[in-house]
Amino acid sequence: MAQSNPPFMSGVPELLLLRLLNEQEMYGYELVRSIKQVTKEAISLGEGVIYPVLHSLERNGALKSRRKAVGGRTRVYYSLTRKGRDRLEKLRDDWSRIQGGVATALESGANA
Repeated sequence: MAQSNPPFMSGVPELLLLRLLNEQEMYGYELVRSIKQVTKEAISLGEGVIYPVLHSLERNGALKSRRKAVGGRTRVYYSLTRKGRDRLEKLRDDWSRIQGGVATALESGANA
């Protein structure tokens, strides 16, 4: 059985949230569904993972939130700030470097 949250997933929720919010303002459960969709269900993060990351990003100034009434309910919508866009760019660069390094190591593993 596949591990649902392997140790190497640290930082992935933040990267995915920032990437999605760079496209458009979204609320929590919408982000949960969107992560499953954009990763073709390879990654499934519950609200217990998503909300702490959202709150941390907001405290750090990477996100801003606003409440909006929808169908008799109040939803909290999140969007990126300039600091959030800068954070996303840094995380994308880091991810590309790490992903490239791991791919190289895996490909050359038989030759080592």
